[in-house]
Amino acid sequence: MPPRSVVKKFLARPQHEGLGAVVRRSIGRFELRYFDPFLVLDEFSVSAPAGFPDHPHRGFETVTYMLQGSVTHEDFEGHKGTIEAGDIQWMTAGRGIVHSEMPATEGTQKGLQLWINLSSKYKMIQPRYQEISSEDIVEAGKDGIKVRIIAGESLGAKSAMYTRTPTIYLDFTLKPGSHLQQPIPKSYNAFVYVLEGEGIFGPHESAVGAHNLLLLGGSGDGLEAWNKSTKPLRFILVGGEPLGEPVAQLGPFVMTTQQEIDQTVEDFDNYINGFEKAKHWRSQARILLDY
Repeated sequence: MPPRSVVKKFLARPQHEGLGAVVRRSIGRFELRYFDPFLVLDEFSVSAPAGFPDHPHRGFETVTYMLQGSVTHEDFEGHKGTIEAGDIQWMTAGRGIVHSEMPATEGTQKGLQLWINLSSKYKMIQPRYQEISSEDIVEAGKDGIKVRIIAGESLGAKSAMYTRTPTIYLDFTLKPGSHLQQPIPKSYNAFVYVLEGEGIFGPHESAVGAHNLLLLGGSGDGLEAWNKSTKPLRFILVGGEPLGEPVAQLGPFVMTTQQEIDQTVEDFDNYINGFEKAKHWRSQARILLDY
C-alpha cells in the first residue's frame, strides 16, 4: 500500500499568547479548530518576564516538549519543577489543575505544547504527571535517521510513556540524503510539524520548510519522508486515536457538552469539584509579578 499523503498544509504564523509570549499555533486556529483527538499545537517562544502565569485546565492533557532553554512549572497541588531542553512533561489535567509555566533562565525559551483531548469517561479523573528528562527519552537510529521516541515506537524501540488517549509522538532528525518509512496505526489521525530544514513528505510532494503543519490522509501505510537538501531535517510525527465525541470548549476547559462547560465555570468560580486549592494558591511567579 502507498504511504499516507498530505491532505492539508498550514504555515503557523506568530501570535501573542499568555503574558507577552509568542506562539506559532497550527492546531486550534480558525482554519483547524480540532484534529481529533488534538486540540492545540503551539510552537512557543518566551523570554522573561513574559510567560504563562497562573491559569486552569480541565478535561484534556498537555504535553510540553522543550527545544531550547527551560521553563519552571508549578501547580496548586504543590507539584513543581523545571522542564529543561529535551525534557518532556505529559500532564493529565483531568478534573482540574491550576498551574503556571514561566521562563527559568535568561534568554529565549522555545518548545512545543500539544493539547490532547480526553474521552468523556476520563475527563474527571485525578490529575497526574509523567515527566521524562532528556537523557531518559528512548532514542534509536538507522541509515542517517535519528528518532527520539516520546510516545509509541519507531525503528525497533519503544517509549514507556502511558497515553490515556492512544498516541504516538516521534521527533525525527534526517541527515541529507536519508529516507524514512514510519508505520502509523491505521485508525490514527496523524500530522507532521517541521522544526528545522526542508523535507518531502509523501509521494509527488514538494519540499516543505520549518513551521509548517502537514495533515496526513487517513488511508495509506504510514509516513514516507525524504531529506533531499544539504542540511539536516527535523520534524515531529504525531498521531492519535480519534475519540469521535462532541467537543465543547471554553479556553482552557474542554468537555463534551455546553452544560459541562457551564458546570466547569461554576466549579472554578466557586473553588469546588477539583478546584478547591485554587482559592488560596498563587504561584511564586504570580507573587513576584504582583509585587
